[in-house]
Amino acid sequence: MKYKPHNYQQYASNFILEHPICCLMLDMGLGKTVITLTALWELLLDRFDIGKTLIIAPKRVASDTWPKELVKWEHLTGLTASLVIGNRQQREAALARPAFLYIINRENISWLVDNYKWDFDTVVIDELSSFKSNRTERFKAMKKVRPLVSRVIGLTGTPAPNSLLDLWPQMYLLDMGQRLGRFITGYRERFFVPDKRNREIVYSYKPRAGSEKAIYSLISDICISMKAVDYLDMPERLDNRVEVTMSDRERKIYDGFCRDMVVKIGDEELDAVNAGVLSGKLLQMANGAVYSEDKKIIPIHSRKLDALEDLVEAANGKPLLVAYWYRHDLIRIRERFPEARCIDTAKDISDWNAGKIPIALIHPASAGHGLNLQDGGCSIVWFGLTWSLELYQQLNARLWRQGQKHTVVIHHIITRGTHDEDVMKALENKNMRQSDLIAAVRARIGG
Repeated sequence: MKYKPHNYQQYASNFILEHPICCLMLDMGLGKTVITLTALWELLLDRFDIGKTLIIAPKRVASDTWPKELVKWEHLTGLTASLVIGNRQQREAALARPAFLYIINRENISWLVDNYKWDFDTVVIDELSSFKSNRTERFKAMKKVRPLVSRVIGLTGTPAPNSLLDLWPQMYLLDMGQRLGRFITGYRERFFVPDKRNREIVYSYKPRAGSEKAIYSLISDICISMKAVDYLDMPERLDNRVEVTMSDRERKIYDGFCRDMVVKIGDEELDAVNAGVLSGKLLQMANGAVYSEDKKIIPIHSRKLDALEDLVEAANGKPLLVAYWYRHDLIRIRERFPEARCIDTAKDISDWNAGKIPIALIHPASAGHGLNLQDGGCSIVWFGLTWSLELYQQLNARLWRQGQKHTVVIHHIITRGTHDEDVMKALENKNMRQSDLIAAVRARIGG
């Protein structure tokens, strides 16, 4: 296929060419893969500025999206690639194969660093936000070899999915601490103050006055952002809250557990040893069931199942994509709706896009990145919410993207007066903070 780039795509490719260290904060659907490959082709086969290039991506994106984009576009002819996935023998064979690009899933980065003599001078990190924690093995591995790399390209649609603290590890892998400091402790002390705490134990931090603008200014020379709504013909999106209410008996169980962190339900006693466990169990109870200490499912109510049944009936045969979070949610949904089917395999995706699945069940953590599901439907139902803004936005983008022919409706089933409301508010606040960051480094094309 002949590549006819939009102005914004040419701008983004040129930004990569002009900045050896850069981060493209591109909204889902803007074509970040072909933008990056176009720049790599020129750097490798026209300018001869770089040698071996490593592309790090989520597993499904590494094995499917990048290889498909390479063979799809006519102008990328000659840009050879080797896929470093599979078992150890397959990975070693892929590394021994001559190629310009080596594509690996992020779970194998530690193995690569520990077992391979590093000779990559260029690294592309797709979904850079998955390196947002400096405690992970993948971050530590990349930190070790970062001084050996001359060019780094970061790609992400959600640069600060939880807080601006998430930025430090990502920026460190780009500039080794030049802009935000060499150590996260220094970054935290310079720009943040303790927020939620229990005496000397700090649970969260909030930005100091004026620090957000200061952070944006420090990284603005190597980062650009682009929103799909500014450049693409995006479908209309409607967000809908479907509120359900527990009965007095159910409410008493919930409130008692919230207050005392222990409650007896039938023959089972439920206990929360700390605030984190309490939060998880309250979300489970809001969904309608909760796990006991021995992983037994304790039913609480069926309010959300009833609401989902109303949405299915109102859809009148039109497919629904239902996002669940807990395993017991999946079990209970399938008991109520035997026709529901999980989206796990390539055949499931094909059948969904062909309109053969009336109720598709999907977990945000396993299917957030790289899936094109817009042909199969235009309605998402969040049966259970997630604290992760990144997973929330990525899953919504499976349907709300270019190519969608209908208005996208995103339903949130929320149990009134429960932890659900806290999560929904947190997602809205996180989105506001991230939107400020995106706006601060927004690409100014032609101006």
